[in-house]
Amino acid sequence: MLLKLLHLLIQLLIIIIFIHALGSWFPQIRESRFYELIDRIVEPMLRPIRQVLPYMGGIDISPMILIFILILIDRLIGR
Repeated sequence: MLLKLLHLLIQLLIIIIFIHALGSWFPQIRESRFYELIDRIVEPMLRPIRQVLPYMGGIDISPMILIFILILIDRLIGR
């Protein structure tokens, strides 16, 4: 039961990270209250990854890395 809840939480977090990444491309979305809420959830998880990654010419792959880490955690706890 707890593992299913954790799996659901990870899946929801992956969706939120994906929405955050897509929303960052559109100024109208970035200025919305909905995006601010998502940013408050996602940004603290992305910050440590961004500090470790080298500068890649303005391309931010930290959401992709965070999603990969979450999928890895989900697979490890699912066994």
